[in-house]
Amino acid sequence: MGYRRFVDRDGHQWEVRARSRDEWELDPVGDNPHRPRMTRSPGYEKDPFELSIEELQQLLDGSDPGSTRKVKSPFKE
Repeated sequence: MGYRRFVDRDGHQWEVRARSRDEWELDPVGDNPHRPRMTRSPGYEKDPFELSIEELQQLLDGSDPGSTRKVKSPFKE
């Protein structure tokens, strides 16, 4: 399965992954120095391939750079 890729206004490449109906992950690709980000999917569209570059940029702008996906450690009790 492929994921939607786009280039932001600063020239950095991102990959959009729909994690659920309500949550999408924006992962940096290639030489993009940023951290992955989580964002809410837009209510009007559930498929990242249906959004324009401008709409994806708005999602990126509205995401919190510190909002990475929290994964539980299998080593903790």
